[in-house]
Amino acid sequence: MKEQKRIASILDKFHVLVNDISVGLPAEIKARRKQYEYYRNRLLNFKNASNG
Repeated sequence: MKEQKRIASILDKFHVLVNDISVGLPAEIKARRKQYEYYRNRLLNFKNASNG
């Protein structure tokens, strides 16, 4: 019984970790895409501003 409780505790911790990753990772990807778009637009606008 003690070993089962130990294994259940490990699995519970693993479950929490996996859920955190599945929520956090998409949010991180979304943030990086926004950051990329921001800097891309800044570079494109800088190029256009220097020509005008």
